[in-house]
Amino acid sequence: MHIEATTPSAAPAPTDAVTHNGHRLSVKKFALHFAEMTAAMAVGMVVLHPAWMFVLDALGAVALMHNPYTGALIMATNMTVAMSAWMRFRGHRWQPIAEMGAAMYVPFLVLFVPLALELIDTGDLMLWGHLLMLPAMAVAMLLRPYEYAHC
Repeated sequence: MHIEATTPSAAPAPTDAVTHNGHRLSVKKFALHFAEMTAAMAVGMVVLHPAWMFVLDALGAVALMHNPYTGALIMATNMTVAMSAWMRFRGHRWQPIAEMGAAMYVPFLVLFVPLALELIDTGDLMLWGHLLMLPAMAVAMLLRPYEYAHC
């Protein structure tokens, strides 16, 4: 009986590519895509917030920004616009862009219920809305791994 010794280099690393529907997928590229979209969201919040404030102030509707419901939706819109632009630049199709956009809104929409019932406050809405976006994005990405992790 002959037993071959395996070396540590023979075991696949977690970042090695795997095959999915004939495409090579990379965990590294998947994670990089996630980080890029998160960065785009942050840029959207920082860059588009002043534009909203200018427009709402000009319309005499700046109170919309301070209302927790409309304020959260405006913030989700800022993140979605920037992330969608980045995804389109990276060559994504419209359906995955729409799915990723939904991942920005769904956490807030779900949290509007406990906010309305006064089970959470505005700070909790913002904190948990942003935190829940991350797993929501991951779920959207895992629906189409080839979209985000191709080599």
